[in-house]
Amino acid sequence: MDSLLLLTVATIVVVLLFDYTNGFHDAANIVATVIASRAMTPVQAVLLVGVCEFLGPLLGGTAVANTIGKFVTLDDLPAKLSLAVLLCGLLGAIVWNLGTWYFGIPASSSHALVGGLAGTVCVATGGDHVAWGFAALAAGQLTGIVKILAALLLSPLIGFWVGFLLHRLLTVILRTARPAANARLRGAQFFTAAGLAFSHGANDAQKSMGILTLVLLLGGFIPRFEVPFWVMLACACAMTLGVLSGGWRIVRTLGFAIYRVRPLHALGSQLTSASVILAASLSGAPVSTTHVVTTSIMGIGASERARAVRWSKAKDIGVTWLITIPGAALVAIQAYALLNLFLGSSP
Repeated sequence: MDSLLLLTVATIVVVLLFDYTNGFHDAANIVATVIASRAMTPVQAVLLVGVCEFLGPLLGGTAVANTIGKFVTLDDLPAKLSLAVLLCGLLGAIVWNLGTWYFGIPASSSHALVGGLAGTVCVATGGDHVAWGFAALAAGQLTGIVKILAALLLSPLIGFWVGFLLHRLLTVILRTARPAANARLRGAQFFTAAGLAFSHGANDAQKSMGILTLVLLLGGFIPRFEVPFWVMLACACAMTLGVLSGGWRIVRTLGFAIYRVRPLHALGSQLTSASVILAASLSGAPVSTTHVVTTSIMGIGASERARAVRWSKAKDIGVTWLITIPGAALVAIQAYALLNLFLGSSP
């Protein structure tokens, strides 16, 4: 097999593997509050989420894919070098995802992807091949890394305050409700959890769609950056399989270790997260489901009883958020160094 074709196939496989680990890692973000509030059994939650996750990438458009697929510019490089850079960047993100899953830490797959790719590109080709977006920002436009980081940094804050305010509103609406209302709140979560799963699939799977389309473009298999339908289908399948596998270690952290989640809290968190993530998807902004879900729970807890929020756990999660981009970048750079060592020279 031609070496370029072999490298292309290997990179496509790794893209789909990242998509799988993304779903595997983020499954807990979607089902944690549903399970913690006892609205569904784990089997019911995973089946509902699996169906909606599959539909998200197919019906959610390609705005996020376009953003992710264009924040690094590799088309002026030799095809083998550009594909090797993508391959190592993805490996860095995958290793980071699996590491944080193993320790039960809800880190961001999106941060890991950005860190892995940006780190490898800077080391292998120079920083000028990353679309930083600073010049466009001076002109009042959000593009490249600036747009991605703005979305990743602002979405947790939005998730916190929307969750905070929504919980206050729901508390006022239900102030005279009887305990039996919890049954209706649990029933409503079939819809809010479905919406969260759809929005997650629409946003997160598009990141893999963008990278996979870039691989095909650099390998010379498509003439321009346009996401083929089979790419949408492949990424939807990989993401869904990952979600069905489930990263259950993180369920305990999100469902129990930050704040004691009851039906009202779960409903508010799911509604908040689904709204924020879906709005971001429609605007082409890649966000972290992990960040939005986690901060929505914190906002709801702070709205009700701030002292009951386990802020020490929140601090641990915050530290992980800060080190994810540089951590994934270092892993990806090491993968690139090992690839060079294996090949005996630069790809």
